[in-house]
Amino acid sequence: MHITCARVLGLALAALAIAAPSAAAAKTVDVQLIGLNDFHGHLEASTPGTISPTGGLDDRIPAGGAEYLATYIRDLERQNRNSLVVSAGDLIGASPLLSALFHDEPTIEAMNKIGLDLNAVGNHEFDEGAQELLRMQRGGCHPTDDEGSCKGPTGRFSGAKFDFLAANVVDARGRTLFAPYKIERIGGVKVGFIGMTLEGTPDIVSPAGIQGLRFLDEADTANKYAGELQRRHDVEAIVVLLHEGGFQAASGGSPDACAGGLTGPIVDIVGRTDKAVDLFVTGHTHSPYNCQVRNKQRSYRTVTSASSFGRVHSRIDLEIERRSGHVVDVVAENRVTAQTVMKAPDITALIEHYTTLAAPLRDEVIGRITTDITKTPDDSRENPAGNLIADAQLAATSSASTGQAVAAFMNPGGVRDPGFVFAASGAEGDGNVTFGEAFTVQPFGNSLVTMTLTGQQLLDVLKQQWCGQTVPTVLLPSQGVTYTYDLSDATALLGNAACASAPNPVTSLAIGGVAVDPAASYRITVNSFLADGGDRFTVLRSGTERLGGAVDTDALTDYLAPSLTGAPIAPPALDRITVVP
Repeated sequence: MHITCARVLGLALAALAIAAPSAAAAKTVDVQLIGLNDFHGHLEASTPGTISPTGGLDDRIPAGGAEYLATYIRDLERQNRNSLVVSAGDLIGASPLLSALFHDEPTIEAMNKIGLDLNAVGNHEFDEGAQELLRMQRGGCHPTDDEGSCKGPTGRFSGAKFDFLAANVVDARGRTLFAPYKIERIGGVKVGFIGMTLEGTPDIVSPAGIQGLRFLDEADTANKYAGELQRRHDVEAIVVLLHEGGFQAASGGSPDACAGGLTGPIVDIVGRTDKAVDLFVTGHTHSPYNCQVRNKQRSYRTVTSASSFGRVHSRIDLEIERRSGHVVDVVAENRVTAQTVMKAPDITALIEHYTTLAAPLRDEVIGRITTDITKTPDDSRENPAGNLIADAQLAATSSASTGQAVAAFMNPGGVRDPGFVFAASGAEGDGNVTFGEAFTVQPFGNSLVTMTLTGQQLLDVLKQQWCGQTVPTVLLPSQGVTYTYDLSDATALLGNAACASAPNPVTSLAIGGVAVDPAASYRITVNSFLADGGDRFTVLRSGTERLGGAVDTDALTDYLAPSLTGAPIAPPALDRITVVP
């Protein structure tokens, strides 16, 4: 076949035209990250609740559920084979019954199937202690609970196929609990991921579970390992997965917005972090945002958070130069995990397996109530659900054999659900409380501790509701405890470094109608989290003559039991704390 010179030239030019864009595109690699945070074991589609795609009040839709989340993630991965799925902590802990009953093994197994690659530890990963968290990574059955472990479809628990990261969690020798970072090679380029939890983790987990561990400053840790990634491993694309966050400053922002800018601890952390870090995937606050925050070189970095419970997922595109390894562009988008796509069949099968095992205990009726008992607070910050739990804890420890407690106090953060809410009418509107509902309210499995405090120590404990706190943490008191606090004096203590010498806002403290004597001794019950100084109630560590008691959910079950055959329980009155301006 004869081909003219002109045709040869035309073919050559056409080939160059086709090759030119391809060659240009080859200079960079598009890496896709799919970000999660604060999943908290919400496998079932019925537990995560709703979210507004616009940030409004009237257009909230059901969202989340592992079956739907898996479908979204797999669809995104099909669009870009250079994809990684990452989580910024609290993957497990404070989980609904379906996961918690089996020590969160179902969530680990689900995330293995979904294809999670990395998870930075969060504070709730330590709910059952560091050793249990190590088991989540390594596998093996629970050391003491044969009934609640290794009950998956295979009859064993192999642990996480993904990596936990804990750059700022170190032992006495400075060794990290898990690897501080992971280098992933994807699309021919290297990306370094540094994983951390918030420095304040010891204040919000049981100290007994983290003995011997220190939690280091987040920005200092990020700078240290970013430098190491650059110097030792020639990694220039660096992502921080951090279980600490913030909030959109203005109300009404959509999950993909940054209305009014970003507030909260993450702003300071990013502001002290070196420019080597290109992106922050964050969590802890359960607030969605997609923001730009300045680092210490005053250049802006993308900071994302995907709300909580899998209701939102972040799609983040990194454009990385092949030759230098530098990130040249970051584009992020928070997407609602709407329950409008097909469920992933393998995740459905896993959930059904555990649902069958959990159903008999979950559906057992343990009590009856007259009407909703919620955690909606009054102006003093009392709430009916918290008061009810405190009453149950007092009842469980007031006898001579169980501690002779005269009062009990419940931490507000331990009351997780809106309360024992049931339908006002219809098939389920009978006022029954099931074990599953009660467990949702108290999912931590803390045990009760009765201790002796002087009246002065008790007053000091109540002062710590504000002194040393960043936000008010008003304990829920049992029946018979009454006191008044001055709101202006209390507010002045928040964030005040010198608050220990300031006047106590609490006055007129009485138990059983008798004024508390600062020099007298009182038997007081709290849960094990508070007893070890959790939520910054450090005075409780000084309590003497300690006596361990029942698990908190068992105490609540026992307290509700008489209502099965007798009168149903009404919401406790909110008359225990009085607040004055």
